[in-house]
Amino acid sequence: MKRPTIAAAVVAVLATPIALVTSASIGAPTDIAVVNRGVVELQTGRTAGISARIAEDLANLIDDGATRRVLPVIGKGSLQNITDLKLLRGIDMAILQADVLDYARQQNYFPGLEGWITYIAKLYNEEFHLLARRDIKSVAELANQQVNVDLRGAGTTITAGRLFALLNIPVTPTYDDHEVALEKLRKGEIAAIAFVAGKPAPLFRSIAGEDGLHFLAIPLRPEVTAAYVPTRLTAQDYPGLVPGDQPVDTVAVGAVLAAANLQFGSDRYRNLVNFVEAFFTGFQTLLDPGWRRFPPAEEWLQRNIQVASPPNLQDLKTIFSRFIDERQQAAGGQPMTQQEKDQLFGQFELWQKSQIR
Repeated sequence: MKRPTIAAAVVAVLATPIALVTSASIGAPTDIAVVNRGVVELQTGRTAGISARIAEDLANLIDDGATRRVLPVIGKGSLQNITDLKLLRGIDMAILQADVLDYARQQNYFPGLEGWITYIAKLYNEEFHLLARRDIKSVAELANQQVNVDLRGAGTTITAGRLFALLNIPVTPTYDDHEVALEKLRKGEIAAIAFVAGKPAPLFRSIAGEDGLHFLAIPLRPEVTAAYVPTRLTAQDYPGLVPGDQPVDTVAVGAVLAAANLQFGSDRYRNLVNFVEAFFTGFQTLLDPGWRRFPPAEEWLQRNIQVASPPNLQDLKTIFSRFIDERQQAAGGQPMTQQEKDQLFGQFELWQKSQIR
């Protein structure tokens, strides 16, 4: 058998076979070591949104049963998730709305935010939904009326506040849970519901047109499109709410995967390095056919295929080079020359191609 090359050290994270752990092979000290090996905790939004499902898909992709495991944790809201990413014991990553990060920085909500939060990748887009009563015909008619913006500190609260400010429309916010707010809307107690979620959001899919509720279009003014991505809600997304020939203009918010400021060389740092390597080299498999996937997650990944695709060759080489440098430094080894890195990257490409089925 041919002697393993140095590439084996780099791809071991991805190539390690699944270890079967039995009660006969586990002693008391080994239990803790095995269960905690390679674990990274990923905090998500609440289950009404898509991030919890995305985290589940990531866990299915990354977990190998022996050296890597993603543990999703349901968060309490975007601002709280940022706090947890900094202070809560064990949280290594979080899925956050990009505009909430901007808001937190602008408001100095977390002093020194740029110094301790880092960005791994943009994952997908979430759409801004504005569901209104029958008598409300435009966003302008919401002026001085009650609009539910989710629980305090939620991402929707931040996005809605910023959008209404950009449109110069003063509203009276309420802070009920989505289901409670929807019932109030049906009774006419509030004028509208704002909700940031990937379409088609389960909250709205069961609403029929005869209820008299409808989505309001967001005016795509320059100040709005400078802050958010223009998009539309269509009849394909919500057949009971959107007429086939009348898509509704709205905006989308980017969801990003952010990492905690971990101590270099620590176990958690090494676990996160392993996650990032597997994430960038394996995310494309989330798009492969044959998975039984939550339908909104499937639709999102197809719509955001450009976002979800792996980096181009040059970007991947840069990521690979950085990974090698970090591994060498963590192990106390000598830095590799660029020629050695290029040779190793070539071996890595051959290994990666051999994994495609």
